[in-house]
Amino acid sequence: MAGKYDERSPLLQNGHGDNSEEPEVQIIDFEDDDPQNPRNWTRTRKMINVGIIALMAVLSPLASSMFTPGISQIAKCLHTEASVVVGATTGFVVSLGIGPLVLAPLSETFGRRNLYLIGFSIFTLSQIPTALSPNVGFLIGWRVVSGFFGSVGVANGGGTISDMFDPSERAGIFGWYLLGPLLGPTLGPLFGGMIVQSLDWRWLFWILTIVCAVNTLAGFFFLKESYAPVILAARKRALEESSSSGKVYRIANQDERPLRTRLTHNMQRPLRILFTQPIVLTMAVYQAILFGTTYSLWTNFEAIYGSGYGFSTTQVGLMYLGPGIGFFITVWFIVPKIDTVYNTLTEKNDGKAKPEYRLPLANIGAVLIPLSLFWFAWTVEYHVHWFVTILATVFFGLGMITIINSVQNYYIDSFSKYAASAIAAGTVFRSIVGGVLPLGASGLFESVGYGWGISVFAFLSLALSPAPLLFMRYGPRLREKFAIEL
Repeated sequence: MAGKYDERSPLLQNGHGDNSEEPEVQIIDFEDDDPQNPRNWTRTRKMINVGIIALMAVLSPLASSMFTPGISQIAKCLHTEASVVVGATTGFVVSLGIGPLVLAPLSETFGRRNLYLIGFSIFTLSQIPTALSPNVGFLIGWRVVSGFFGSVGVANGGGTISDMFDPSERAGIFGWYLLGPLLGPTLGPLFGGMIVQSLDWRWLFWILTIVCAVNTLAGFFFLKESYAPVILAARKRALEESSSSGKVYRIANQDERPLRTRLTHNMQRPLRILFTQPIVLTMAVYQAILFGTTYSLWTNFEAIYGSGYGFSTTQVGLMYLGPGIGFFITVWFIVPKIDTVYNTLTEKNDGKAKPEYRLPLANIGAVLIPLSLFWFAWTVEYHVHWFVTILATVFFGLGMITIINSVQNYYIDSFSKYAASAIAAGTVFRSIVGGVLPLGASGLFESVGYGWGISVFAFLSLALSPAPLLFMRYGPRLREKFAIEL
Protein backbone atom coordinates (compact mmCIF):
# COMPACT_ATOMS: atom_id res chain seq x y z
CA MET A 1 0.00 0.00 0.00
CA ALA A 2 2.93 2.30 0.65
CA GLY A 3 3.68 2.32 -3.05
CA LYS A 4 0.24 3.70 -3.77
CA TYR A 5 0.97 6.84 -1.79
CA ASP A 6 4.69 7.21 -2.32
CA GLU A 7 4.30 10.38 -4.36
CA ARG A 8 3.24 12.39 -1.29
CA SER A 9 4.85 13.08 2.05
CA PRO A 10 3.98 12.51 4.83
CA LEU A 11 3.12 8.93 3.95
CA LEU A 12 0.36 7.00 5.58
CA GLN A 13 1.02 4.58 8.49
CA ASN A 14 1.46 4.42 12.30
CA GLY A 15 4.56 3.47 14.27
CA HIS A 16 6.03 3.69 17.77
CA GLY A 17 9.44 4.44 19.15
CA ASP A 18 11.11 1.48 20.84
CA ASN A 19 13.52 3.26 23.24
CA SER A 20 12.10 2.56 26.70
CA GLU A 21 14.38 5.13 28.34
CA GLU A 22 12.79 8.00 26.44
CA PRO A 23 9.14 9.10 26.13
CA GLU A 24 7.19 6.85 23.81
CA VAL A 25 6.98 8.37 20.33
CA GLN A 26 4.02 7.74 18.06
CA ILE A 27 4.34 8.58 14.39
CA ILE A 28 1.19 10.21 13.03
CA ASP A 29 0.34 8.99 9.57
CA PHE A 30 -2.59 7.66 7.56
CA GLU A 31 -3.40 3.96 7.68
CA ASP A 32 -4.10 2.05 4.48
CA ASP A 33 -7.88 2.51 4.53
CA ASP A 34 -7.97 5.64 6.64
CA PRO A 35 -11.23 7.54 5.87
CA GLN A 36 -9.48 10.88 6.57
CA ASN A 37 -7.02 10.25 3.77
CA PRO A 38 -8.36 12.36 0.85
CA ARG A 39 -7.57 9.56 -1.59
CA ASN A 40 -9.92 7.28 0.35
CA TRP A 41 -12.83 9.73 0.32
CA THR A 42 -15.95 8.71 -1.53
CA ARG A 43 -16.26 9.78 -5.15
CA THR A 44 -19.08 12.14 -4.20
CA ARG A 45 -17.01 13.81 -1.48
CA LYS A 46 -14.11 14.34 -3.89
CA MET A 47 -16.34 15.75 -6.62
CA ILE A 48 -17.92 18.28 -4.24
CA ASN A 49 -14.43 19.67 -3.62
CA VAL A 50 -13.66 19.61 -7.34
CA GLY A 51 -16.94 21.34 -8.19
CA ILE A 52 -16.36 24.23 -5.77
CA ILE A 53 -12.76 24.89 -6.81
CA ALA A 54 -13.61 24.42 -10.51
CA LEU A 55 -16.24 27.17 -10.24
CA MET A 56 -13.63 29.41 -8.60
CA ALA A 57 -11.30 28.61 -11.50
CA VAL A 58 -14.06 29.58 -13.96
CA LEU A 59 -15.13 32.82 -12.31
CA SER A 60 -11.77 34.57 -11.93
CA PRO A 61 -10.65 34.05 -15.57
CA LEU A 62 -14.21 34.84 -16.69
CA ALA A 63 -13.87 38.17 -14.88
CA SER A 64 -10.69 38.82 -16.87
CA SER A 65 -12.58 39.07 -20.17
CA MET A 66 -16.22 39.64 -19.19
CA PHE A 67 -16.05 43.38 -19.61
CA THR A 68 -14.31 43.42 -23.02
CA PRO A 69 -17.62 43.95 -24.94
CA GLY A 70 -18.18 47.04 -22.79
CA ILE A 71 -14.75 48.61 -23.27
CA SER A 72 -16.06 51.43 -25.47
CA GLN A 73 -18.97 52.07 -23.08
CA ILE A 74 -16.60 52.13 -20.08
CA ALA A 75 -14.21 54.49 -21.89
CA LYS A 76 -17.05 56.88 -22.68
CA CYS A 77 -18.43 56.77 -19.14
CA LEU A 78 -15.02 57.31 -17.51
CA HIS A 79 -13.91 59.93 -20.08
CA THR A 80 -10.88 58.08 -21.39
CA GLU A 81 -9.67 56.10 -24.41
CA ALA A 82 -10.57 52.47 -25.10
CA SER A 83 -6.86 51.58 -25.24
CA VAL A 84 -6.50 52.80 -21.65
CA VAL A 85 -9.42 50.65 -20.50
CA VAL A 86 -7.66 47.59 -21.98
CA GLY A 87 -5.12 48.18 -19.20
CA ALA A 88 -7.75 46.90 -16.77
CA THR A 89 -7.59 43.53 -18.53
CA THR A 90 -3.80 43.61 -18.56
CA GLY A 91 -3.64 44.47 -14.86
CA PHE A 92 -6.08 41.71 -13.97
CA VAL A 93 -4.39 39.00 -16.06
CA VAL A 94 -0.86 39.87 -14.90
CA SER A 95 -2.05 39.90 -11.29
CA LEU A 96 -3.81 36.58 -11.93
CA GLY A 97 -0.39 35.18 -12.78
CA ILE A 98 1.56 36.76 -9.92
CA GLY A 99 -0.95 35.65 -7.28
CA PRO A 100 -0.07 31.94 -7.49
CA LEU A 101 3.56 32.73 -6.60
CA VAL A 102 2.29 33.67 -3.14
CA LEU A 103 -0.95 31.73 -2.75
CA ALA A 104 0.32 28.33 -3.92
CA PRO A 105 3.23 28.13 -1.41
CA LEU A 106 0.93 29.43 1.34
CA SER A 107 -1.46 26.55 0.66
CA GLU A 108 1.46 24.16 1.18
CA THR A 109 2.03 25.78 4.57
CA PHE A 110 -1.45 26.55 5.94
CA GLY A 111 -3.63 24.21 3.87
CA ARG A 112 -5.79 24.50 0.77
CA ARG A 113 -9.15 25.31 2.38
CA ASN A 114 -7.99 28.39 4.30
CA LEU A 115 -6.41 29.91 1.21
CA TYR A 116 -9.47 29.23 -0.97
CA LEU A 117 -11.87 30.85 1.49
CA ILE A 118 -9.74 33.90 2.31
CA GLY A 119 -8.65 34.52 -1.27
CA PHE A 120 -12.06 34.12 -2.87
CA SER A 121 -13.81 36.16 -0.17
CA ILE A 122 -11.52 39.11 -0.96
CA PHE A 123 -12.00 38.51 -4.70
CA THR A 124 -15.77 38.63 -4.23
CA LEU A 125 -15.72 41.81 -2.14
CA SER A 126 -13.34 43.53 -4.59
CA GLN A 127 -16.05 43.48 -7.27
CA ILE A 128 -18.03 46.09 -5.28
CA PRO A 129 -15.53 49.00 -5.51
CA THR A 130 -14.84 47.96 -9.11
CA ALA A 131 -18.52 48.42 -9.93
CA LEU A 132 -18.45 51.85 -8.26
CA SER A 133 -15.29 53.05 -10.07
CA PRO A 134 -15.34 56.84 -10.56
CA ASN A 135 -12.37 56.88 -12.93
CA VAL A 136 -10.20 54.51 -14.96
CA GLY A 137 -7.28 54.56 -12.50
CA PHE A 138 -9.56 53.39 -9.70
CA LEU A 139 -10.97 50.69 -12.01
CA ILE A 140 -7.52 49.38 -12.97
CA GLY A 141 -6.31 49.42 -9.35
CA TRP A 142 -9.17 47.29 -8.08
CA ARG A 143 -8.88 44.96 -11.06
CA VAL A 144 -5.26 44.31 -10.05
CA VAL A 145 -6.35 43.50 -6.47
CA SER A 146 -9.19 41.33 -7.77
CA GLY A 147 -6.92 39.35 -10.09
CA PHE A 148 -4.39 38.63 -7.35
CA PHE A 149 -6.86 37.10 -4.90
CA GLY A 150 -9.01 35.54 -7.63
CA SER A 151 -6.01 33.50 -8.71
CA VAL A 152 -6.45 31.21 -5.70
CA GLY A 153 -8.61 28.77 -7.70
CA VAL A 154 -6.07 28.64 -10.52
CA ALA A 155 -3.11 28.47 -8.11
CA ASN A 156 -4.23 25.56 -5.96
CA GLY A 157 -6.65 23.52 -8.07
CA GLY A 158 -4.00 21.18 -9.46
CA GLY A 159 -2.57 20.60 -5.99
CA THR A 160 -6.01 19.83 -4.57
CA ILE A 161 -6.76 17.31 -7.32
CA SER A 162 -3.34 15.73 -6.74
CA ASP A 163 -4.25 15.43 -3.04
CA MET A 164 -7.41 13.45 -3.79
CA PHE A 165 -6.80 11.34 -6.92
CA ASP A 166 -4.29 8.67 -7.88
CA PRO A 167 -2.15 9.34 -10.99
CA SER A 168 -3.97 6.63 -12.97
CA GLU A 169 -7.26 8.58 -12.85
CA ARG A 170 -6.09 12.15 -12.45
CA ALA A 171 -5.97 13.48 -16.03
CA GLY A 172 -9.67 12.96 -16.73
CA ILE A 173 -10.70 14.82 -13.57
CA PHE A 174 -8.10 17.51 -14.11
CA GLY A 175 -9.36 18.03 -17.66
CA TRP A 176 -12.79 19.09 -16.44
CA TYR A 177 -11.28 21.32 -13.79
CA LEU A 178 -8.93 22.91 -16.32
CA LEU A 179 -11.88 23.97 -18.44
CA GLY A 180 -12.29 26.81 -15.93
CA PRO A 181 -9.11 28.81 -16.63
CA LEU A 182 -9.63 28.30 -20.37
CA LEU A 183 -13.42 28.45 -20.70
CA GLY A 184 -13.74 31.46 -18.39
CA PRO A 185 -12.06 33.91 -20.79
CA THR A 186 -14.13 32.41 -23.61
CA LEU A 187 -17.52 32.70 -21.92
CA GLY A 188 -16.75 36.08 -20.36
CA PRO A 189 -17.31 38.16 -23.52
CA LEU A 190 -20.49 36.22 -24.34
CA PHE A 191 -22.11 36.94 -20.98
CA GLY A 192 -20.56 40.41 -20.88
CA GLY A 193 -22.03 41.29 -24.27
CA MET A 194 -25.50 40.31 -23.14
CA ILE A 195 -25.20 42.30 -19.89
CA VAL A 196 -23.73 45.41 -21.51
CA GLN A 197 -26.38 45.43 -24.24
CA SER A 198 -29.25 45.04 -21.76
CA LEU A 199 -27.91 46.86 -18.68
CA ASP A 200 -25.12 49.25 -17.72
CA TRP A 201 -21.46 48.14 -17.72
CA ARG A 202 -21.36 48.41 -13.93
CA TRP A 203 -23.79 45.51 -13.76
CA LEU A 204 -20.97 43.28 -15.01
CA PHE A 205 -19.39 43.57 -11.58
CA TRP A 206 -22.61 43.55 -9.56
CA ILE A 207 -23.57 40.23 -11.16
CA LEU A 208 -20.04 38.91 -10.56
CA THR A 209 -20.37 39.89 -6.90
CA ILE A 210 -23.58 37.88 -6.52
CA VAL A 211 -22.31 34.75 -8.30
CA CYS A 212 -18.95 34.80 -6.52
CA ALA A 213 -20.65 35.26 -3.14
CA VAL A 214 -22.72 32.12 -3.73
CA ASN A 215 -19.58 30.17 -4.66
CA THR A 216 -17.73 31.47 -1.59
CA LEU A 217 -20.58 30.51 0.74
CA ALA A 218 -20.61 27.02 -0.78
CA GLY A 219 -16.92 26.80 0.05
CA PHE A 220 -17.48 27.76 3.70
CA PHE A 221 -20.12 25.05 4.09
CA PHE A 222 -18.90 22.22 1.85
CA LEU A 223 -15.20 22.59 0.98
CA LYS A 224 -13.02 20.14 2.92
CA GLU A 225 -9.29 20.34 3.61
CA SER A 226 -7.37 17.94 1.33
CA TYR A 227 -3.68 18.64 2.03
CA ALA A 228 -2.30 15.63 3.90
CA PRO A 229 0.24 17.42 6.17
CA VAL A 230 -2.45 19.82 7.43
CA ILE A 231 -4.91 16.99 8.09
CA LEU A 232 -2.25 15.05 9.98
CA ALA A 233 -1.28 18.14 11.97
CA ALA A 234 -4.90 18.48 13.11
CA ARG A 235 -4.88 14.80 14.12
CA LYS A 236 -1.70 15.36 16.09
CA ARG A 237 -3.23 18.30 17.99
CA ALA A 238 -6.33 16.25 18.82
CA LEU A 239 -4.21 13.37 20.15
CA GLU A 240 -2.06 15.70 22.24
CA GLU A 241 -5.12 17.34 23.79
CA SER A 242 -6.74 14.01 24.66
CA SER A 243 -3.62 12.17 25.85
CA SER A 244 -2.40 12.14 29.46
CA SER A 245 0.25 9.44 29.06
CA GLY A 246 3.17 11.74 28.26
CA LYS A 247 3.46 10.16 24.83
CA VAL A 248 5.19 12.25 22.16
CA TYR A 249 3.47 12.58 18.78
CA ARG A 250 5.29 13.32 15.55
CA ILE A 251 4.14 13.56 11.95
CA ALA A 252 6.08 11.37 9.53
CA ASN A 253 8.69 13.40 7.64
CA GLN A 254 7.51 16.56 9.36
CA ASP A 255 9.35 19.78 8.56
CA GLU A 256 10.62 20.90 11.97
CA ARG A 257 11.99 24.25 10.85
CA PRO A 258 10.53 27.47 12.29
CA LEU A 259 7.44 28.83 10.51
CA ARG A 260 9.29 31.89 9.19
CA THR A 261 12.01 29.71 7.67
CA ARG A 262 9.46 27.40 6.07
CA LEU A 263 7.47 30.33 4.66
CA THR A 264 10.57 31.93 3.15
CA HIS A 265 11.62 28.63 1.60
CA ASN A 266 8.12 27.87 0.32
CA MET A 267 7.74 31.32 -1.26
CA GLN A 268 10.92 30.77 -3.24
CA ARG A 269 9.85 27.35 -4.49
CA PRO A 270 7.78 28.30 -7.61
CA LEU A 271 10.54 30.52 -9.02
CA ARG A 272 13.19 27.92 -8.19
CA ILE A 273 11.19 25.35 -10.14
CA LEU A 274 10.65 27.75 -13.04
CA PHE A 275 14.27 28.86 -13.46
CA THR A 276 16.14 25.65 -12.61
CA GLN A 277 14.04 23.18 -14.61
CA PRO A 278 14.51 23.50 -18.40
CA ILE A 279 11.37 21.50 -19.14
CA VAL A 280 9.18 23.68 -16.91
CA LEU A 281 10.67 26.89 -18.31
CA THR A 282 10.27 25.78 -21.93
CA MET A 283 6.68 24.62 -21.47
CA ALA A 284 5.92 27.81 -19.50
CA VAL A 285 7.09 29.83 -22.51
CA TYR A 286 4.94 27.61 -24.75
CA GLN A 287 1.86 28.16 -22.58
CA ALA A 288 2.64 31.88 -22.39
CA ILE A 289 2.54 32.14 -26.17
CA LEU A 290 -0.75 30.23 -26.25
CA PHE A 291 -2.34 32.47 -23.61
CA GLY A 292 -0.90 35.62 -25.21
CA THR A 293 -2.38 34.51 -28.53
CA THR A 294 -5.73 33.76 -26.91
CA TYR A 295 -6.09 37.15 -25.19
CA SER A 296 -4.79 38.98 -28.27
CA LEU A 297 -7.49 37.38 -30.41
CA TRP A 298 -10.24 37.70 -27.79
CA THR A 299 -9.66 41.43 -27.29
CA ASN A 300 -9.86 41.95 -31.06
CA PHE A 301 -12.99 39.89 -31.78
CA GLU A 302 -15.05 43.08 -31.47
CA ALA A 303 -12.98 44.71 -34.24
CA ILE A 304 -12.85 41.56 -36.38
CA TYR A 305 -16.53 40.62 -36.23
CA GLY A 306 -18.12 43.91 -35.19
CA SER A 307 -16.39 46.19 -37.68
CA GLY A 308 -15.31 43.60 -40.22
CA TYR A 309 -18.45 41.46 -40.41
CA GLY A 310 -21.02 43.95 -39.08
CA PHE A 311 -22.09 41.81 -36.11
CA SER A 312 -23.95 43.18 -33.07
CA THR A 313 -22.41 43.02 -29.59
CA THR A 314 -24.42 39.87 -28.77
CA GLN A 315 -23.45 38.22 -32.07
CA VAL A 316 -19.78 39.00 -31.43
CA GLY A 317 -20.16 37.36 -28.01
CA LEU A 318 -21.49 34.21 -29.66
CA MET A 319 -18.30 33.95 -31.73
CA TYR A 320 -16.42 33.04 -28.53
CA LEU A 321 -18.33 29.76 -28.46
CA GLY A 322 -16.07 28.46 -31.26
CA PRO A 323 -13.03 27.74 -29.07
CA GLY A 324 -15.41 26.80 -26.24
CA ILE A 325 -16.81 23.98 -28.37
CA GLY A 326 -13.24 22.85 -29.04
CA PHE A 327 -12.56 22.83 -25.29
CA PHE A 328 -15.57 20.62 -24.56
CA ILE A 329 -14.84 18.19 -27.38
CA THR A 330 -11.29 17.75 -26.13
CA VAL A 331 -12.23 17.26 -22.48
CA TRP A 332 -14.94 14.77 -23.40
CA PHE A 333 -13.08 12.66 -25.96
CA ILE A 334 -9.32 13.34 -25.87
CA VAL A 335 -8.32 14.22 -22.30
CA PRO A 336 -9.42 10.85 -20.81
CA LYS A 337 -7.01 9.23 -23.26
CA ILE A 338 -4.12 10.96 -21.44
CA ASP A 339 -4.75 8.57 -18.53
CA THR A 340 -5.16 5.66 -20.96
CA VAL A 341 -1.84 6.36 -22.65
CA TYR A 342 -0.14 6.96 -19.28
CA ASN A 343 -1.40 3.66 -17.84
CA THR A 344 -0.52 1.71 -21.01
CA LEU A 345 3.04 3.04 -21.14
CA THR A 346 3.47 2.43 -17.39
CA GLU A 347 2.35 -1.17 -17.82
CA LYS A 348 4.78 -1.67 -20.70
CA ASN A 349 7.56 -0.28 -18.49
CA ASP A 350 7.05 -3.01 -15.86
CA GLY A 351 4.70 -0.81 -13.84
CA LYS A 352 7.22 2.02 -13.47
CA ALA A 353 5.53 5.34 -14.26
CA LYS A 354 7.30 8.38 -15.71
CA PRO A 355 5.97 11.95 -15.95
CA GLU A 356 6.86 11.91 -19.66
CA TYR A 357 4.06 9.39 -20.23
CA ARG A 358 1.69 12.38 -19.95
CA LEU A 359 3.11 14.07 -23.06
CA PRO A 360 2.31 11.92 -26.15
CA LEU A 361 -1.08 13.51 -26.84
CA ALA A 362 0.41 17.00 -26.47
CA ASN A 363 1.90 16.43 -29.92
CA ILE A 364 -1.61 16.54 -31.39
CA GLY A 365 -2.10 19.99 -29.92
CA ALA A 366 1.35 21.05 -31.13
CA VAL A 367 0.20 20.42 -34.71
CA LEU A 368 -3.32 21.88 -34.35
CA ILE A 369 -2.28 25.22 -32.82
CA PRO A 370 -0.19 26.66 -35.70
CA LEU A 371 -2.46 25.04 -38.28
CA SER A 372 -5.60 26.63 -36.82
CA LEU A 373 -3.90 30.04 -36.40
CA PHE A 374 -2.78 30.18 -40.04
CA TRP A 375 -6.30 29.11 -41.02
CA PHE A 376 -7.92 31.82 -38.91
CA ALA A 377 -5.41 34.50 -39.95
CA TRP A 378 -5.92 34.25 -43.68
CA THR A 379 -9.65 33.52 -43.74
CA VAL A 380 -10.18 36.68 -41.69
CA GLU A 381 -7.73 38.61 -43.89
CA TYR A 382 -9.67 37.69 -47.04
CA HIS A 383 -13.04 38.07 -45.37
CA VAL A 384 -14.12 34.45 -45.93
CA HIS A 385 -17.54 33.49 -44.52
CA TRP A 386 -17.59 33.88 -40.72
CA PHE A 387 -18.37 30.19 -40.15
CA VAL A 388 -15.06 29.17 -41.77
CA THR A 389 -13.15 31.52 -39.47
CA ILE A 390 -14.91 30.26 -36.34
CA LEU A 391 -14.30 26.64 -37.35
CA ALA A 392 -10.57 27.43 -37.11
CA THR A 393 -11.05 28.53 -33.49
CA VAL A 394 -12.66 25.16 -32.68
CA PHE A 395 -9.40 23.44 -33.64
CA PHE A 396 -7.45 26.10 -31.74
CA GLY A 397 -9.50 25.14 -28.66
CA LEU A 398 -8.72 21.45 -29.27
CA GLY A 399 -5.00 22.18 -29.38
CA MET A 400 -5.03 24.46 -26.32
CA ILE A 401 -6.71 21.97 -23.99
CA THR A 402 -4.62 19.03 -25.21
CA ILE A 403 -1.29 20.79 -24.65
CA ILE A 404 -2.12 22.50 -21.37
CA ASN A 405 -3.76 19.45 -19.80
CA SER A 406 -0.82 17.24 -20.74
CA VAL A 407 1.70 19.76 -19.41
CA GLN A 408 -0.15 20.43 -16.14
CA ASN A 409 -0.38 16.70 -15.45
CA TYR A 410 3.33 16.43 -16.22
CA TYR A 411 4.00 19.11 -13.58
CA ILE A 412 1.86 17.29 -11.02
CA ASP A 413 3.60 13.95 -11.60
CA SER A 414 7.06 15.53 -11.47
CA PHE A 415 6.48 17.64 -8.33
CA SER A 416 3.60 15.76 -6.68
CA LYS A 417 3.80 17.08 -3.12
CA TYR A 418 4.53 20.57 -4.42
CA ALA A 419 2.17 20.39 -7.40
CA ALA A 420 0.62 23.76 -6.56
CA SER A 421 4.04 25.47 -6.66
CA ALA A 422 4.98 23.74 -9.92
CA ILE A 423 1.75 24.85 -11.59
CA ALA A 424 2.21 28.35 -10.17
CA ALA A 425 5.65 28.48 -11.79
CA GLY A 426 4.08 28.02 -15.23
CA THR A 427 1.03 30.16 -14.48
CA VAL A 428 2.94 33.33 -13.63
CA PHE A 429 4.80 33.37 -16.91
CA ARG A 430 1.80 32.62 -19.10
CA SER A 431 -0.41 35.16 -17.34
CA ILE A 432 2.10 38.01 -17.56
CA VAL A 433 2.64 37.39 -21.27
CA GLY A 434 -1.08 36.82 -21.77
CA GLY A 435 -1.80 40.15 -20.15
CA VAL A 436 0.90 42.21 -21.88
CA LEU A 437 0.69 40.95 -25.48
CA PRO A 438 -2.85 42.25 -26.16
CA LEU A 439 -1.58 45.80 -25.53
CA GLY A 440 0.44 45.59 -28.74
CA ALA A 441 -1.73 43.19 -30.73
CA SER A 442 -4.19 45.80 -32.05
CA GLY A 443 -1.32 47.96 -33.33
CA LEU A 444 0.28 44.93 -34.97
CA PHE A 445 -2.96 43.99 -36.74
CA GLU A 446 -3.48 47.57 -37.91
CA SER A 447 0.07 47.76 -39.26
CA VAL A 448 0.36 44.48 -41.17
CA GLY A 449 -3.22 43.22 -41.31
CA TYR A 450 -4.83 40.21 -39.68
CA GLY A 451 -3.20 37.75 -42.07
CA TRP A 452 0.42 38.44 -41.19
CA GLY A 453 -0.39 39.77 -37.72
CA ILE A 454 -2.00 36.54 -36.49
CA SER A 455 0.57 34.53 -38.45
CA VAL A 456 3.25 35.95 -36.14
CA PHE A 457 1.60 34.00 -33.31
CA ALA A 458 1.30 30.96 -35.56
CA PHE A 459 5.04 31.02 -36.34
CA LEU A 460 5.89 31.34 -32.63
CA SER A 461 3.76 28.30 -31.78
CA LEU A 462 5.26 26.42 -34.72
CA ALA A 463 8.79 27.10 -33.40
CA LEU A 464 7.91 25.47 -30.04
CA SER A 465 5.80 22.64 -31.45
CA PRO A 466 8.63 20.02 -31.25
CA ALA A 467 8.93 20.55 -27.46
CA PRO A 468 6.57 17.74 -26.32
CA LEU A 469 8.24 15.24 -28.63
CA LEU A 470 11.75 16.23 -27.52
CA PHE A 471 10.84 16.05 -23.82
CA MET A 472 9.27 12.62 -24.27
CA ARG A 473 12.67 11.48 -25.50
CA TYR A 474 15.06 13.47 -23.31
CA GLY A 475 12.86 14.40 -20.33
CA PRO A 476 14.15 11.74 -17.89
CA ARG A 477 17.76 12.69 -18.61
CA LEU A 478 17.01 16.40 -18.09
CA ARG A 479 15.11 15.79 -14.85
CA GLU A 480 18.04 13.76 -13.52
CA LYS A 481 20.62 16.32 -14.57
CA PHE A 482 18.74 19.30 -13.10
CA ALA A 483 17.29 17.60 -10.03
CA ILE A 484 16.69 19.98 -7.10
CA GLU A 485 15.79 19.56 -3.45
CA LEU A 486 12.49 21.33 -2.78
